[in-house]
Amino acid sequence: MKKQLIKKIFVGLAVFILARSASATLNSDGDFQYWSTEAVEGKINDQWKVYVEEEFRFGDDASKFYYHHTQLEPGYKVNDWLEIAPAYRQVWELDTKLAKKDHWFEEERPMFNVTVKHKWNGWEISDRNRFEYRFFEIKEDRFRYRNKITLKSPWKWTSWNINPFIADEIFVEEGVTGTPCGYNRNRLYGGVGFQIISHLKGELFYLWQSKDSVKDNWIDFNVIGTKLKFEF
Repeated sequence: MKKQLIKKIFVGLAVFILARSASATLNSDGDFQYWSTEAVEGKINDQWKVYVEEEFRFGDDASKFYYHHTQLEPGYKVNDWLEIAPAYRQVWELDTKLAKKDHWFEEERPMFNVTVKHKWNGWEISDRNRFEYRFFEIKEDRFRYRNKITLKSPWKWTSWNINPFIADEIFVEEGVTGTPCGYNRNRLYGGVGFQIISHLKGELFYLWQSKDSVKDNWIDFNVIGTKLKFEF
C-alpha cells in the first residue's frame, strides 16, 4: 500500500511539472529536466573507499541531451562523524548560445569534500562541504563552494527498504575577473532511496533548482532524477 502511494505521488508530481513547463526551452525558466546518475562504490578497508560516477542530463522538457560528467572520488573515513574526499570531475556541456549549431565545451573540476555526519533516534543528517575550482574551455576559471545538507528519515517501508529523504544545497561562486563570491544557485531535493537487490541501491527524487541567470534574474528548473549505485 505504501509503495503504491509513493508511486502515485511521484506520477502526480511529474504530471504537474510537465503541465507547468510545457512551453519551456532548454535551460530556460520553468524547464522540465531528467537527470540520470549511475555510480559504483568499492570499499577498500574500514577507512578507504573509491567512488566513480556518471551523470547524464536532459533538458527542453527532457527531450534534449545537454550535459554529461564523469567523477572519480577516493574517500577517507576519519571517524564515525567525519569523512574527507578529494575528487575530480570532467564535464561536457552543450552551449547553444555560442553558434548556430550545437557546441559542446569541456570543464575540468578538481574538488575537495568534507562531510560531517550525525545520527539521532534513527534520523541521519549529513553536511557536505564541497570546494571546487572550475577550469573552463570557453570561460574564465573560478572557485565555487557548495554546501549540501541531507536529512534521511528512520522509516524503511516494504522489502525494498524505501527510505524518504530531503536535502538542500547552496552554491557560492566567484564572479568573473576576480569579483567577490556570491550566492547564485540553490537546489531543494525530496525523494526516496531503496534497495533493489543485494549490492544495488536506487534513488528517485524531485529537484527544484533556482539559479541566478542574467542581471539578477533568477530562473527555476523542475527535475525528476534517478540514481543507481552498485556497492561492493
